[in-house]
Amino acid sequence: MRGSERGSEGLFSYIRLEERIASNHPLRAIRGLTNEVLAVLSPRLEALYSHLGRPSIPPEYLLRATLLQAFFSVRSERQLMEQIDYNLLFRWFVGLSLDDCVWDATVFTKNRDRLLEAEVAQEFLAGLLSLPKVRQLLSSDHFSLDGTLIAAWASMKSFRPKDGSGAPPAPGRNGERNFRKEKRSNESHASATDPDARLYRKGDGQASRLCYMGHALMENRHGLAVGAEVTHATGTAEREAGLALVKRHRRGRARRITLAADKAYDVAGFVAALRAERVTPHIAVDGHVRVSGRPRRTTIDGRTTCHPGYAVSQRQRKRIEEIFGWTKAVAGLAQVKVRGLAKVKAAFTFAVAAYNLLRIPKLLAPGAAG
Repeated sequence: MRGSERGSEGLFSYIRLEERIASNHPLRAIRGLTNEVLAVLSPRLEALYSHLGRPSIPPEYLLRATLLQAFFSVRSERQLMEQIDYNLLFRWFVGLSLDDCVWDATVFTKNRDRLLEAEVAQEFLAGLLSLPKVRQLLSSDHFSLDGTLIAAWASMKSFRPKDGSGAPPAPGRNGERNFRKEKRSNESHASATDPDARLYRKGDGQASRLCYMGHALMENRHGLAVGAEVTHATGTAEREAGLALVKRHRRGRARRITLAADKAYDVAGFVAALRAERVTPHIAVDGHVRVSGRPRRTTIDGRTTCHPGYAVSQRQRKRIEEIFGWTKAVAGLAQVKVRGLAKVKAAFTFAVAAYNLLRIPKLLAPGAAG
């Protein structure tokens, strides 16, 4: 028989929020890992807050909500607050009850940005990797390194002379700005909306744009990111940040490792610095032909390329693109929505940690192939 429509005006619910979430839901394992990391970080988070004044939003709520924004591609904090308000899954993951009020989007953003500016993102990633069950997944011998461009939250129209001589865009919603015959460079120009952004182009024939450069260090066993960094976009940033990531990861360790990278890292100074750090460079050979017709001289010779491990490293290093692809396509970092190097660094690092959190439960599952 046909059921009758009863409406949804009930005042009380007798089912716990915990029971609304399926026992095998993927977010359960992720929330468990997140809570373990937050328990480790609790003393550090406690030190960031004053013991006087009104209570702020608990940092655990802020970090869990930021993870949800990355997992579900929520493009703004206003939409995130709306989702948390009516989505029971979001409320459960953050830690709110059915009766708790959701914060104003501006209040949430200011509290979250203040928290992530304090190097909490780096500590969250390090805390996740330091968990005993996660540490056993990581390779201690073989790693890969790469960088990617991250579009800044700034228009090319904001890239004006530092001395103030440039004309502003024409009035209106999207005023015109004529760049004809104007020579622009990072030495003479800067963005009026995001001074930390740099004008950069990836290669010949490609457009220049205002951007940052993100860098990741990946272990080759399961393709998990073990380090993340963001720098100004320059021609040497990839190698400088890469060497810093390797040194940070190897701090206090004397064991020799291998490092795979693409041909942009085939530079004599960088290779020599790696060898001084007891790192074997499994770097792709940059063999492009010069204008004179002679091939470029490489620093990677047959003593390295003859080993079978070199070919394995070259295959495995391409998995680092999965990290960059996820952070841009899913976590929303194709163009950042924050300004300033510190905030972009925090957003990128936390997105990399979110990528790890998605993959680790699958790797820890019984019978996982890796």
